[in-house]
Order: sequence, then structure tokens, then C-alpha cells
Amino acid sequence: MDKDTAVREWFCREVLPLEPSLLRFIRRNWPAADDATDLMHDVYELAIGGARNAIPHHTPGYLFAVARNHLINRAKRARIVSFELVADLETVVADIDMFEAERHLHARDALRRVQAGIDKLSPRVREIVLLRKVEGLDVAETSERLGIGKDAVNHQLAMGMKALADHMLGGAGKIVRRRYGARRAERSEG
Repeated sequence: MDKDTAVREWFCREVLPLEPSLLRFIRRNWPAADDATDLMHDVYELAIGGARNAIPHHTPGYLFAVARNHLINRAKRARIVSFELVADLETVVADIDMFEAERHLHARDALRRVQAGIDKLSPRVREIVLLRKVEGLDVAETSERLGIGKDAVNHQLAMGMKALADHMLGGAGKIVRRRYGARRAERSEG
């Protein structure tokens, strides 16, 4: 399939269904409602031109970013520039999530790192972390389910969370158990 055919199919499949919301966007952000259809066609032309280089993965974000930029450029080229119009258009970014895909990639990467950190935990500590932090059980429920004391649940959860935080910050993610002698010395000092 040649590039023009691919762009044409992309336009019909992904851009045209956005026409009503694009027209509303233009009317909401441009003072002369009579210009809305012409501006929409300008946006289509710019979007198609950009898509000839590479078809965007997130069409709504791309299309509304093109529309926003086109409206800003038109407002700046006008003989009398309404500062309120340009300021309003520059705040439109809140309506458009141009970085959604990037955030999804970062979230997936963070999730993989968390999973790798959880996998490094000992089976008992891993189970406690998952019960408390993923399943949302409280200390008493976790204690009852595992048949261990509440203090043990709290202690092992703290160790697991410290190891997980260490892993997320680039460390080894190992559980550091305090030595019995060190605990005993702390108790006698305190």
C-alpha cells in the first residue's frame, strides 16, 4: 500500500469521526464562528501534511494539537491580536493529553521494576507485602490468614517495603535483617 493510500485510510478511519468535537473545539476557541468550517479544513490539510511524514499513533492528541497551534498562528498573524484569545488557546493544553502514550510507557516500566523488586523478596515477605499492599488486607487479617503474630506482619512488611524502595531507587533490593545482638544492644541502651 502506498503512502497516500495509507494516509487516506487513516484520515477516513481516525480523523473524520473526530469532526464534531474538532468543530466544537474551534468554535469554542475562535471568536468568529463563521470561520470555523474553513479553519477545520485548514487543520485537516495540516494534519494530512504531517501524516504523510508519519501517521500518528494517537490521532486525537495529534489532531487537537494541530488545531490549537493553527489557531494560535492565525491569531498571531491577524492585524489586531486579541491577547485574551491567544492566552485562552495556550491554556487549552489541559484538554489535550499529548503525552498520554509516554506516561503509559513510564507506568509500564515502573510496574515491571516493582514486579522485579517483589520477585527478589523472600516468599514470606513477598506474601505479606502482596496481602497488605495489593489485596488491601489489614494487619489482623494478614496475621490471621498466615497464622503469625501482628508484630511479625508489621516487621516483615517494613523490611519488604524498604527492600522494594531500595530496588526502585537502583539498589540491590535485598532484605536487610538486623542482627539479634544489635537489637539487644539497642534495647539495653534505651
